[in-house]
This record gives sequence, C-alpha cells and structure tokens, in this order.
Amino acid sequence: MKGFRSRFYTSYESESAILPTRTQKVTVAVLVVLVLLAPFGVIPGMRFLVEEPSWFRILARMFAFGVAGLGLNLLTGVAGQVSLGHSFFMGVGAYTAMVVGGEGVGFGTETGFIGYGLPIWVWLPAAALVPAILGAIIAPAAVRVRGLYLAFVTLGLVFIGQHAFRNMRRIAGDSEGGRGFQALELGGFSFTRSTDVLGQTVHGNAVLFLFFFVLFVIAVLFHKNFVRTRTGRAWQSIRDRDIAAEVMGIPETRYKTLAFAVSSAYAGVGGAMLASLAGNPGPATWDLNLAVVMIAIVLIGGAGTTAGPILGALFVVILPELVEGATGWLANLAKSGEGMGATLADFVVATGPADFGLISVIQGGSGISVFDFNNIIYGLLIILFLIFEPLGLFGIWINIRNYWKGWPFTY
Repeated sequence: MKGFRSRFYTSYESESAILPTRTQKVTVAVLVVLVLLAPFGVIPGMRFLVEEPSWFRILARMFAFGVAGLGLNLLTGVAGQVSLGHSFFMGVGAYTAMVVGGEGVGFGTETGFIGYGLPIWVWLPAAALVPAILGAIIAPAAVRVRGLYLAFVTLGLVFIGQHAFRNMRRIAGDSEGGRGFQALELGGFSFTRSTDVLGQTVHGNAVLFLFFFVLFVIAVLFHKNFVRTRTGRAWQSIRDRDIAAEVMGIPETRYKTLAFAVSSAYAGVGGAMLASLAGNPGPATWDLNLAVVMIAIVLIGGAGTTAGPILGALFVVILPELVEGATGWLANLAKSGEGMGATLADFVVATGPADFGLISVIQGGSGISVFDFNNIIYGLLIILFLIFEPLGLFGIWINIRNYWKGWPFTY
C-alpha cells in the first residue's frame, strides 16, 4: 500500500504544479521531443510529414486554433461566461497585426491599405493588446447579463464585426480578395522559408510549424498559470456560484472584465496566426461559423481544463481532413461501379450534377457539401458531449485512466 499512498498530494504546491505527476511530465517530454524531431523525418511512423509538407501547415493551423481555444476556455470554461463572439476578437487581432506589421501607403492617399511595416516583435503583441483593450471596454456591458442573454450579446459582436470588416477596406481589403498578410520574419530570418539545420534541409512549412509550436507552448504555460493563481480561483468561484463569490468579497465585475480581456488577447494572437496561414483572409473568415468552431473546440475537448482545448483543436482540424479523405475514397469507389460497395458509396456521395447522394463532392451537387457535413458533425458532437460527457474528450480520457487504475475492481 505504500506505493499507492505515495501518489497522494501532500501539499497545495505539489497539487497545483504545472505537471503534478510523473506520468504527465514524461508524456509532455515525449510529445515535445516528437514535435521537435518531426521536421527531420527521423521518427518511424511520422516520416509522411516530411514527404507531404502540407501536413505541417495543417498542424500549424491546429496550434493557431489551440491558442484561440485556450482563451475561450479561460472565459467560458474557467470563468463561466458564455461567449459566442470569439471570432470577432480573432478578426480584430488579425487586422491589427496586418495594420501594424503590413506595408501600406498611409492615410493621405485614395487607394491602398493602411500599414506601418513594423517587425513581428511589435505587431504580434499588438495583436493581443488591441483585442484585450476592446474586450475590457465591451465587458462592463456584457457582464450585466448572464447565461443565454450573455450568449446573445456576444453573438451580436460577430455581426457587428462582419459589417465593420466589410466596410473598412483600407484595413481589411475587399470581401473577395481580402488583404495579404506580411511575411513572418524576425531579424532577417523567415519562418516560412526552407533552412538548413545540421546539414539537413527543413521545409518552410516545418519551420512555420515549429514557430507556431513555440507560440502555442507559451500560450499553454500562461493558461495553466492563470488557472492556478488567485485570479484563476476567483474565476472558478464566479463560475460555480457567482452570488456566493461576491458575498465572500470577490469583485465580480472586475474579474469578469479581466476574463474578457485575457480571453480576447488569446483570440487576437490566434486570429493573427490563422491570418498568416490563410495569406489573404477576407472579412468572411471571421464569421459565425468560426465562432461555432471555437465553441466546438472547448466543448468537445473539455471545458475548464488545459488539455481540453488542445484535444478539441486537434479534433476540429483533423476531422475535416478525415472527412475529405473518406468522401474522396467513396467517390472513387462509386465511380468504379464494382459490387455492392460501389452501390452503397453511390448512395452516400453525389459525384455528378444529376447524381443523387447524401454528400456532394462537387459544387452544385444534390447533397450537402463536405463543408456543411463537417458543421453537422460539430453540432451533433456538441449535443452528444453535453448530454453524455460534459468534460468532452478529456472526460473520456479520465474515465479510461480511472478504469485502468482501478482494474479489476469496479469501485
């Protein structure tokens, strides 16, 4: 029994550590090593990343969603403030980065974009600071309401942002072409250009992947430290019972405002990262669909946990790739016309304008598009997780872990 008792926490410091258990420390160390070695193709089973460098951009997109998801988790999962307007602050962060860091022709001309051409160590913090200030300004009006009313207040920000972004063409560009994002460079080093490391060429997508990974790790550390500080404990008390927290002396409005500001800062950085991947993001990028994706990241991954948004971001980025691959395979099977499998595939996917299918792999087909099918999956998973597993994928992992530790006993 001594071995089991040694796993118990004996102090608050040990329990609130960033990685409180040996298993977590080993797991994180292994994952970091895998990420750092992945661009070199030396890990069996991960060499496909080097052979198909586009996967590095997909995983970099996961890091961008992860940063924004961590911010929404602080607001919704930790502080208990429902927000459907996260995509608005992501757009603000993206366009702040483009104005501060992009090339422009100034205010005195009739055409062209506004930009100051400042380096990344200026425009990236600005992408966090401006949304944070805007979030703090909006927060006093938002925190006057709770629950569903707060969700509708923040939802209004998405529509306001859509209208504003479409009309600020000197900043955001037109609705079709958008505005080009500046090069990701620091001191003459480009994060998107192939480079030689120890005699081996690392693809530009892999360099970008590593840079985004560094930003993601910094965001995770700040998130974890926020949760375990006095501010994080105040947020959790407001989430669990806001009236009781206020009676105990916690200034509710001040902490809610701080939660909106910090969450908006995360969203701004995540938006800037996504904009750099898109290249020329248009105003339609920061729409209601992106807000739903952000909610899906938190709820599917596990609200209120640090690992939850990470798992949720990985899920929502990989899922469309899996769906696209599966529908492409079904389309090829349907076109082959061989056997019962082809008949079933022809019923599922529509491969021609006059062909019937539940999912259309061509534009203008009879079924729903692959994009809409992904949204349906997000909606169904949100419903299922809220009903059966509120802690999302993280809750499923907890159940598996507890079952493994308690086996063969059921109590």
